[in-house]
Amino acid sequence: MERCCGLVTDKKEKVPLKSVEVDVQVQGHVATVSSTLLYVNEEEHPLEAVFVFPLPAECALCHFSAKLGDVEVVAKLQDKQKAREEYDDALSSGKQAFLLQESEQSPDIFQLNVGSLPPEQSAAITLVYISELAMQADDALRFCLPAVLNPRYTPRDVDQSQMATITSVPADAVPYTLAVRAHLSSPQPISKVESNCSLEPLEYLNSDKTGAKVSLSSGHMFDRDVELLFYYQDAHKPTAIVEAGQESTEPGYLMKDPIVMLSCYPEFPASVTSSLASCGEFIFVVDRSGSMDCKMHSGKDAKMRIDSAKDTLLLLLKSLPMGCYFNIYGFGSRFEHFFPKSVEYNQKTMDEALAKVNGMRADMGGTEILQPLKHIYSQPCVPNHPRQIFMFTDGEVGNTKAVLDLVKLNVHSHRCFSFGIGEGASTALITGLAKEGSGHAQFITGTDRMQPKVMQSLRYALQPAVKDISVEWTLPDGVSVTTLSPPLKVLFHGQRALLYAQLKGESPGNPEGSVTIQYSLLDQTVKNQLNFSLKPAGGTGVTVHRLAARALMRSMEMEERARGPEAKAVREKLLELSLQSGVSCAHTAFIATHKASGETVQGPLLHRPVPTPGMFFGGMMPMAMCCSAPMPQPMRQMARSAPRKMVANCAAPMARMFGGGGMGRKNIRRGGMGGKPLESASCVPPKAEMDGCMEKEASLPDEDFDMEPESPQITDPLLQLISLQKATGSWHMDSSLAKVLGTTEDKLAKGEPKGVDKAVWATVLALIWLHGFQLKARDEWQFVAMKAASWIQAQKVGNISQCVEAGNALLGCTVDQKTLGL
Repeated sequence: MERCCGLVTDKKEKVPLKSVEVDVQVQGHVATVSSTLLYVNEEEHPLEAVFVFPLPAECALCHFSAKLGDVEVVAKLQDKQKAREEYDDALSSGKQAFLLQESEQSPDIFQLNVGSLPPEQSAAITLVYISELAMQADDALRFCLPAVLNPRYTPRDVDQSQMATITSVPADAVPYTLAVRAHLSSPQPISKVESNCSLEPLEYLNSDKTGAKVSLSSGHMFDRDVELLFYYQDAHKPTAIVEAGQESTEPGYLMKDPIVMLSCYPEFPASVTSSLASCGEFIFVVDRSGSMDCKMHSGKDAKMRIDSAKDTLLLLLKSLPMGCYFNIYGFGSRFEHFFPKSVEYNQKTMDEALAKVNGMRADMGGTEILQPLKHIYSQPCVPNHPRQIFMFTDGEVGNTKAVLDLVKLNVHSHRCFSFGIGEGASTALITGLAKEGSGHAQFITGTDRMQPKVMQSLRYALQPAVKDISVEWTLPDGVSVTTLSPPLKVLFHGQRALLYAQLKGESPGNPEGSVTIQYSLLDQTVKNQLNFSLKPAGGTGVTVHRLAARALMRSMEMEERARGPEAKAVREKLLELSLQSGVSCAHTAFIATHKASGETVQGPLLHRPVPTPGMFFGGMMPMAMCCSAPMPQPMRQMARSAPRKMVANCAAPMARMFGGGGMGRKNIRRGGMGGKPLESASCVPPKAEMDGCMEKEASLPDEDFDMEPESPQITDPLLQLISLQKATGSWHMDSSLAKVLGTTEDKLAKGEPKGVDKAVWATVLALIWLHGFQLKARDEWQFVAMKAASWIQAQKVGNISQCVEAGNALLGCTVDQKTLGL
């Protein structure tokens, strides 16, 4: 039986996109990415190919061109509305046209229209963007090429006509290939390159290892985003890079003057990282939408996302310090909270919360993050307990910009740590939450375990921060500086800041300037002075300029949304900056037109949506791809009605995508090319192919289901042990503990040293077991062990050495007392 998943129509027309080739040029903390998409029209009529695809959230899209045979057409950047009209006019007059634009709602989704591609002709589309590389907890720089794009949930209050229609298919059904090559250049030697995908061996290009290249192995499956991790020596060394301005640019423009990019990534010594706060208000916000009932990955023994989240909550609740405050929110189409307001952490509240965690299901419909955040921010903060929000979501939302605006508005009252669960999580949402909330972002993809990454973020939340940050410039007479980045007030462990500044004016000769970055960390003052040339050698390019422009435009976009109807002046400045820098924004689009001959192309123009890989039900075939197929009766009983998830509907009018235009609106109104009506190719399969497909209005994974699965029992011995720990950090002697330790309660009682309290004995045994049998998972249980050791020390046990010796003998371990923290 053939699949009908957006790859072919009922007439068996083929998807025009054949291959994607990506070249990544990495220079220090920045990547310049060139993607070439090869389109071939193998049909009898001219077509319009529509491709909705993800890009990194903060990238600066700066080039778009099309090569038709030996002719290259370079696109121009202009006002989005004008670009759409020009695109429509070009198609109506028989020209070939190409349109590239950013989504109205989320900066990590773009749409490419390849219009009026004649039969048997190919077109190589190239787009170039620049992106800052995210810093990881182990000092790696992370480059992510988003490959998976799941349909985004449309909240109730968002106009669905403003949302992109995403055509998704399973990973093994994507009809085009992907090739990725990366070239690295760094001031510091390159230690290694790692990836979640199979790579060819790393090849160094020079003896000092400051240059290297690597490529993705052939045969890549679109079952995950492509992640590359670059490791440099001296990762914490601050840098100041100066890029010369463009001589041809008019004075007064950003691109005319030199731009400085400062990198600040403070190193936290062990004396600081070991200092953990014992206070705080911890709010855990957990996605309970239907898509959380998908598997974490496609491998063997993969857990459901919701079950992994529940295991993580167990670990977090056991790791919190006594006396702090906490609450847990679950959200979907609606939201709920465990307690009316944050409660003090003790045995009673912990037990209550764990009982509710055990009953959590992925049963709350769609993914609406905005409302629970509004409720959290409306609650007064607990005095002397800094608020820390931990957000867990698979990130399939449509109103990303509105969510980030809200987080930024409340940044002074909290920190936000975000966790993107599974493939296809929105990079704009996950990284944006952490950036605007001064926190840290983590992505849990492939076979990654959620628990160690979350505990790493908890450690960051409890550690001191870099404060009193100052940036002072020393420049010669006649030269001034304008900072383009928001003021840097605080930096937490794991955070790196890239700051941009514009140098204005001139000074004779070839003068130098310097910048001093100073900050305090606990009782220490750290000062770094960086010298740089005010007139760097020519040929430095415009990479830093465009990143600075992108950073400035993001701030202006937020200001524009905040001002609402009074934002006309901001919008005009934003549009001007976008056009003069060549970097697209929400108000601009790239447009290219080409007329191959003087004759109008005859025949109907076909619409061909190009599918992106999507993850549904843990890798099952998406059930909304066959748009007009009736839903089988068993699925009717499972699925709710009234869906709001954006379905991939090939037969839907494409004119309403991306702000309601740019999809041949005038062609439709005018009756198509040459006076003939446009054909709209729908995915209506033969009757035999309807099995497993839902009807057009069927709900996707983010909707409720009637059947509620039972919560699985904890089978992981580590989690079993942790589940038995008390809020104080101690364990009680009972048969459950004995079972986890691999013995009996009688043997534990016989091995107990005389005069030792049973709880102390049980807690020492638990600590020895963790160090002796679960050392590889230390990142997960480190706070559990710290609480246990602190509790034992508070009991002032006189014969603790004897206790540890007896515990080692009983469990067959050789863990010393110092290792246990005793």
